[in-house]
Amino acid sequence: MNLEEFQEEIGYKFKNINLLQTALTHTSYANENKKESNEKLEFLGDAILEFIVSNYLFRNYHQLKEGTMTKVRATVVCEKSLYQVALKYNFGDMLYLGKSEKKSGGNQKAAILADSVEAVIAAIYEDGGLNQAEKFILNNWSVDIKYVIISEKGPDHDKSFIAEVRLNDKCLARGVGKTKKEAEMQAAKQALENI
Repeated sequence: MNLEEFQEEIGYKFKNINLLQTALTHTSYANENKKESNEKLEFLGDAILEFIVSNYLFRNYHQLKEGTMTKVRATVVCEKSLYQVALKYNFGDMLYLGKSEKKSGGNQKAAILADSVEAVIAAIYEDGGLNQAEKFILNNWSVDIKYVIISEKGPDHDKSFIAEVRLNDKCLARGVGKTKKEAEMQAAKQALENI
């Protein structure tokens, strides 16, 4: 894959291709070739990713308390999720790595790949603005929080509900209550404790 194909894959065409090349330049390569590494872009990309996900949670999940939003953001914005995005677009094939880093399989290391995704986010932001960076992020990080009532028992005057709180269809926790709302609140409380 070349840079043209890579841009098609990620869904963003750079006006300044140098930004993309810098975003894909690991420190090991930069040191060997007297180039700028992706470290500064990575720093900025991390902040942009956190901001976009925070803003998304704030705007779309009014019922969540601050502590829960922080935990959900940490679950979404982590090395593992960045690494998944890197694998999806074959970032490993595109990285500029130094000789020793290449030999030691640097293009498959989760930390290096995750960092390069953050750097590309910042490069998109620098090249096309916040809306373009947001588009890339929201296309690749799904934040889908739902409460699901999974069981309801007892007579009408003495019902008991069991609710699950789910993030991207993965159960975070369950809660029990006399009303659906109470069961959801218990599930959210339990999710906080679990995370």
